[in-house]
Amino acid sequence: MQISAKTDYAVRALLTLASREPELVKIDTVIAEQGMPRKFVEAILGELRRAGIVRSQRGADGGYGLARPAADITLGSVLRAVDGPLAEVRGLRPHETVYEGVAQHLPEVWVAVRSSLRRVLDETTIAEVLSGRLPAHVRRLNNVPDAWLPR
Repeated sequence: MQISAKTDYAVRALLTLASREPELVKIDTVIAEQGMPRKFVEAILGELRRAGIVRSQRGADGGYGLARPAADITLGSVLRAVDGPLAEVRGLRPHETVYEGVAQHLPEVWVAVRSSLRRVLDETTIAEVLSGRLPAHVRRLNNVPDAWLPR
């Protein structure tokens, strides 16, 4: 799975907002704290606002905040808001793929990949990432002997 810069920036921006709840946070704080490009972050925060994840207020006392508690915002919902479905195969959802002959069982693999992504991303919240108290099954995956090794 390729995690886009857009998703990475969105999660990092949300972590900044969550760390300052219930205060509204200026975009300058978000970009300075995380070292991200302003125009990109502005666009991402707009997408997160339209998805109901972020709220914004204009004016001198304005800024951005979470639209709901950090414990209710999953990483999967963030990824979907800024990048679309968790898994696609040539523009199709994994369950929509159909192959003939020797590849006939491949859709089962693609669906399993999506399922494993859901298990991590839809069961891990912004609050858990912020606190470092990740779900047990996510911690176990990090402790697999070769988890941190490139392949």
